[in-house]
Amino acid sequence: MCTVCGCGEGETRIEGHGHSPHHHDHDHGHGHDHAHGHDHSHDHLHFGQGPAHAHAPGLSQARMVQIEQDILGKNKGYAAANRSHFAERGIFALNLVSSPGSGKTSLLTATIEALATTLPITVIEGDQQTSHDAERIRATGVPALQVNTGKGCHLDAHMVGHAVEHLRPPEDSLLFIENVGNLVCPAAFDLGEAHKVAILSVTEGADKPLKYPDMFHAADLLILNKIDLLPHVDFDVEACIEYARRVNPKITVLQLSATTGEGMAAWLDWLRDGARTCAESRLSEIARLKRRIAELEAARG
Repeated sequence: MCTVCGCGEGETRIEGHGHSPHHHDHDHGHGHDHAHGHDHSHDHLHFGQGPAHAHAPGLSQARMVQIEQDILGKNKGYAAANRSHFAERGIFALNLVSSPGSGKTSLLTATIEALATTLPITVIEGDQQTSHDAERIRATGVPALQVNTGKGCHLDAHMVGHAVEHLRPPEDSLLFIENVGNLVCPAAFDLGEAHKVAILSVTEGADKPLKYPDMFHAADLLILNKIDLLPHVDFDVEACIEYARRVNPKITVLQLSATTGEGMAAWLDWLRDGARTCAESRLSEIARLKRRIAELEAARG
């Protein structure tokens, strides 16, 4: 049980076209070396098949806190393994978070259409049920894998590690992780990403950063989406940005419309810069290791 949100952590089921399902214990404890011998034609993962237990009769608050700490501690280990994997391969991984209906998937498809010819992209789609979003992404020609969490309301680093094993994002590429629509629990679960990107539609409340402060504190970038609708809705942009910076003074804010393309250039530039920095860091580390090997060989004489 996840005491952060009460969602279940049942059996993991991995399905592929034309293959028998594989089953994984969600807590089998391997370190995600990303070199398993799975058939990479799989494009659908299932998690959280067991019942949710939002309450824990018979457990004290101290015990529930300990369980929560254990869960988050274990997740931290998986996230570190994912982060190391991404760094070694120059993969710029982003965790896209929002409430349902913010336009995450529409923004993602527009972004892919703008960048896919110049930058390798893969996508992990998180939802409780259905593979509709992954199908929309695959229609753009980009590899995407659907992670269904069942009753779970967030992705965790263990799920993402399995998804990465199947997708195998190429070196010096961009990986989008579209989280389950929820502004609460995804804030607590590090996936090994470079940045959390919070997406907020102007059709939502401008005070969302104050209502869900943990998420906006955890995010490095806030995207105000659907700005083409501003003439038709009662949304105070300046107040929303002020609330976000009250929670997180360092947060970067971009305003755009995935539908009209207004403001998209700044978002695309931010992605290109991040991907380039990530790739350069990989090459720099390779060069450093080569120099170190040369020094050791010279010392052995």
